Amino acid sequence: MFVTTVMVRVVPDRVEDFIKATLVNHRASVEEPGNIRFDVLQNEQEPTRFLLYEAYRSEKDASAHKNTSHYRLWRDTVAVWMAEPRKGITYKGLNR
Repeated sequence: MFVTTVMVRVVPDRVEDFIKATLVNHRASVEEPGNIRFDVLQNEQEPTRFLLYEAYRSEKDASAHKNTSHYRLWRDTVAVWMAEPRKGITYKGLNR
């Protein structure tokens, strides 16, 4: 399993737009053949902060996600709503 967590901070007046765009990406991502899980989490104390948890069967599947039209549309749409650059951290799953 190959996991990426993506930490995002959105400008306050675009939080609802970010949620809508991210949920569209989420719905398409969970339909990808290599996807195991794709969670969209919002920080309760700081509603402009989000964590995306993306689990794929392999690094190849995760890379394929980045080439999908829904991911590219999400990336380009939300880029201007970021309060700071998003940060992705990758992990390998140990529970096989």
